[in-house]
Amino acid sequence: MADYIREKMLRAVQKPGRYIGGEPDIIKKDLSKVKLRFAFCFPDTYEIGMSHLGIKILYHTMNSIPEVWCERCFAPWFDMKQQLELYSRRLTTLESGDPLCKFDLVGFTLQYELSYTNILYMLDIGGIPVLSAERGEGDPIVVAGGPCACNPEPLADFIDLFILGDGEEVNNELCRYMISAKEKGLSREETLRGAASIPGIYLPSLYNVEYNPDGTIKRLQPADGAPMPVKKRNVSSLDEAPFPESFVVPLIEVVHDRATVEVLRGCIRGCRFCQAGFIYRPFRARKASTVNRIASDLCANGGFSEISLTSLSTSDHPELGEMLDDLLTWTADRKVNLSLPSLRIDNFSQELIDKTTRVKKSGLTFAPEAGTQRLRDVINKNITEEEIISGCRTAFSSGYTAVKLYFMMGLPTERDEDIVGIAELAQKIVDLYYSLPEKPKGKSVSVNISVACFIPKPFTPFQFVAQDTEEEFRRKQKLLISSVRSRKISVSYHSSDTSYIEAVLARGDRRLGRAILSAYRDGAVFDSWDEGFSYERWLKAFEAAGIDPAFYACREREETEINPWDHLDYGIDKRFLAAEYGRAKAALTTEPCNKKCSGCGIAAYIGRPCFDN
Repeated sequence: MADYIREKMLRAVQKPGRYIGGEPDIIKKDLSKVKLRFAFCFPDTYEIGMSHLGIKILYHTMNSIPEVWCERCFAPWFDMKQQLELYSRRLTTLESGDPLCKFDLVGFTLQYELSYTNILYMLDIGGIPVLSAERGEGDPIVVAGGPCACNPEPLADFIDLFILGDGEEVNNELCRYMISAKEKGLSREETLRGAASIPGIYLPSLYNVEYNPDGTIKRLQPADGAPMPVKKRNVSSLDEAPFPESFVVPLIEVVHDRATVEVLRGCIRGCRFCQAGFIYRPFRARKASTVNRIASDLCANGGFSEISLTSLSTSDHPELGEMLDDLLTWTADRKVNLSLPSLRIDNFSQELIDKTTRVKKSGLTFAPEAGTQRLRDVINKNITEEEIISGCRTAFSSGYTAVKLYFMMGLPTERDEDIVGIAELAQKIVDLYYSLPEKPKGKSVSVNISVACFIPKPFTPFQFVAQDTEEEFRRKQKLLISSVRSRKISVSYHSSDTSYIEAVLARGDRRLGRAILSAYRDGAVFDSWDEGFSYERWLKAFEAAGIDPAFYACREREETEINPWDHLDYGIDKRFLAAEYGRAKAALTTEPCNKKCSGCGIAAYIGRPCFDN
């Protein structure tokens, strides 16, 4: 009967391949030999989650422990949600088909603030109480990590434990500790408190928050000897960090169906809006030889026809030329394409084009971020207009006829001339194309402008900044559209509604838990998708929780104010962030880390200089 119902459910959904499992290189284990079961949940669809490198790495590292079985689970789409409700079924993992409530640990990766309601959704349909305070001895312990865990407070009501920083080592330590706790017969409370003693693990229930009459935080105090601050975990050598030799090969098309190799972690640039550039410090690179070996293994085992060399800024790899040369000794013969998705335009060269287009010429995307030099200096982008033009000239001279440019609007100190400057820069690139004698004959140019709404994020110099109001974003979007004078330029921009909610959740405190729960109970699922997002539903949830969302998103914060994440230590000194914000307001740039140490605090955190400079 169970198989018959499952078949009926699969026949009723648009993409049954999301739910059947059984893919090549899936890991199955003998339950009689397993002491701990970990359900790794990605709070989005199968296609999104199976494209994410982090879940592939941690699936490999946890399953390397013989007595631990890590299984995968993804958020079911609306059609499968209906089937689960119709047949009173619970959400299950792909490997064993067991419901989430049967696991010891249920872990979520926090990649995007608008996925928060999907966490509640997966817990709920997986048979686990949504609120951590309502879980009992027989319920799984719910953990979460990833970039959004750097401010875990909005999820404090729902997540038992947060994992801060790099997960390769601490996840395995937690699994081994959990096995020991089970064998000792520890209670749920004893287990949680013991886990909080593992470096890099944060137990929010051990920290009490008091608020001032104006809503700001008055005091955040640890209880019962809990650590203060809680320090993130840091993998000291990326070259020695574990990396899978094969990936689970999806049975349906996913967003990024390719071999992905993380070539470096961290960033030297210090762009003041970029959260990842700060929370992933220090800069660590894999050796060229290690990258070559990993890429070769992945392609041989998974049959991939493309390798993506991924990082925050791949062109900053100290052995980039050697790495590409090593890869080209076999990729061209095997018809394997090389993709470098994170190239800076100031490092773009004819040599890079020659080495990355042997098999296939991919599209070109650059990120000037701002339309004027003054504003690029404010955000510490450290590229000039001449470098932007030069990079485009190199591309056009090599046969490219299209380029995509990423910008942001609403950046600190932004003026109308900075918005107009986006259109003017795009026009200069169009004019450049038609001025080149070596441009492709008979082909027109296409310059696509994609503009995101700036969102202030924790652990950046702009964490103190007020986000633009929705009205101001819309005004600036209209100004940009009216400033474009050429049909060769197309403009797309992000919704200010979603950016506003993201900003609220990004800088919020644990009082937001009431609103997140209210939104979910009102139907908020897949908020990061147009099909799921409802701005009115979120405003209703904030009102029901007695919360003014503008307090979190659109308020300038004093540098002395206690932030909801100030008790967490990511190695970045708050005084440094405040000083960088001061330099931003003066449009002063800061040199890259490999040229001059700016004293961000990470060198003291790791106990050594990041670079020999």
